[in-house]
Amino acid sequence: MANEIARRLVHASGATIPAAYVFVDAITWQYVQWVLIAGTVVTIGLEALRLLAGLEWIVFDKLTREYEQDNLAGYALYVFGGTLVGLAFDPRIAVPAMLMLTLGDPVSGLLGSGELRTVKRWPVLVAMFVTCFALAYPFLPLRAAALAAAAATVADGVKPVIATYVIDDNITIPIAAALAAFVVL
Repeated sequence: MANEIARRLVHASGATIPAAYVFVDAITWQYVQWVLIAGTVVTIGLEALRLLAGLEWIVFDKLTREYEQDNLAGYALYVFGGTLVGLAFDPRIAVPAMLMLTLGDPVSGLLGSGELRTVKRWPVLVAMFVTCFALAYPFLPLRAAALAAAAATVADGVKPVIATYVIDDNITIPIAAALAAFVVL
């Protein structure tokens, strides 16, 4: 359980990037995009060292799950999803989508910890939707916030499997939320 809480805290720490843009006037969206790109480059390097060169680092042992040992780790998909959204969408769409990943997903994850289910239980889905809606509404009109929150909830709560590979919500949450908001706007 300690590793699970540490994993969720690291997850939530990613909120500092969109929050810095929102709360620090000197930080432009272009600066955020450069930080996202730099994070992606570092992530690609770390994953190459981990998967191809066999780098064993205590952080990997503590923060990656068993099934991630021989595949791209969830943190890499998290970085890729956030970067894609940050580069493809303007801040009013990208910021809430990134917050849904960085803050909404850890809430859902803690509430549903230890459960290996294809679809999460309804109380977890409700908590995810409410959290995501609360994160989106300051940035988006009501309908866009609701649809983005619903898309993030489905991305988090339903685990599709393609050729025995579970599609990780760390990449689908921000993309689904951003696309839903974009369609409404």
